[in-house]
Amino acid sequence: QVQMVESGGGLVQAGGSLRLSCSASGRTFSSYGMGWFRQAPGKERECVAAISWSGGTTYYADSVKGRFTISRENAKNTVYLQMNSLKPEDTAVYYCAASTKELSYHSSWRFLSSYDYWGQGTQVTVSS
Repeated sequence: QVQMVESGGGLVQAGGSLRLSCSASGRTFSSYGMGWFRQAPGKERECVAAISWSGGTTYYADSVKGRFTISRENAKNTVYLQMNSLKPEDTAVYYCAASTKELSYHSSWRFLSSYDYWGQGTQVTVSS
């Protein structure tokens, strides 16, 4: 069982930056692949970035590639999402999620069903 708490959300102007953190409980954090999802009002939840258990492989949605960076510190049971050059369309609730599955198979990292545990979310609002 993994419990996760996101932090770092807030209000920022377009072009600004935020860093989200997701702190997880449990001694097996380093064995989970991790993902960051977002959900805007009226839209489906989508994966914006994911990272393998070792941190050696990362995945990004095209909409954030080159602007967002996912990383993890297994010693701190924490995964991060550095978000730069933010746009109003990045406004959403951001969730971290943990997966016991191999995220590289058939682009599994993109799918909600690939993840077993979820945080409660943190709001990110980007003003124009």
